[in-house]
Amino acid sequence: MRIIGLTGGIAAGKSTVSSRFAEHGAVVVDADRIARDAVAPGSPGLQAVRKRFGDAVIAPDGSLDRPALGAVVFADPEARRALEGITHPEVWRLAQQRFDAAEAADPDAVVVYDVPLLAEAEGSRPLRFDAVVVVDAPAAVRIERLVEHRGMRREDAERRVAAQASDADRLALADHVVDATGTLEQTIRSADEVWARLVR
Repeated sequence: MRIIGLTGGIAAGKSTVSSRFAEHGAVVVDADRIARDAVAPGSPGLQAVRKRFGDAVIAPDGSLDRPALGAVVFADPEARRALEGITHPEVWRLAQQRFDAAEAADPDAVVVYDVPLLAEAEGSRPLRFDAVVVVDAPAAVRIERLVEHRGMRREDAERRVAAQASDADRLALADHVVDATGTLEQTIRSADEVWARLVR
């Protein structure tokens, strides 16, 4: 089994590339989905978040109030680091369970770990990938996409992009780069070229 790390900034086109790799036969493990599991009701992760941030980030049904928590952590780098200190170790633990299951099902599987915050979590990452693929689109392009396609206010889009690792930090991790600056068709073509190199 080989494990490929796939990352990219918000609105870079990573989901498009992840879906394309799945069409080529990759087993995709989605870190965002695992991150939701890590703070699901009743989980140790949610208990730790509640202890650190208080009841204001817990919804009436006992689940995590993501908008409330987001308002806190995107405005305060120290709060964001505290949240990452809670969630990142739990996410890695749950991810490893999924890798083990993929290998048990197919020892020759190519597993793509779709992880938006790979550069941010690099220091605490216990796993070494066989290759890292970065989906790259400049920050200015990603801000425009957030405004145009997701209806985000420009200031909020700029803050979201600024809260993530820089393009340079992400590219420093890359063994392969998918250029997602242009059209959807161009992004898919670039993804296909990278996949061909990965399985060669």
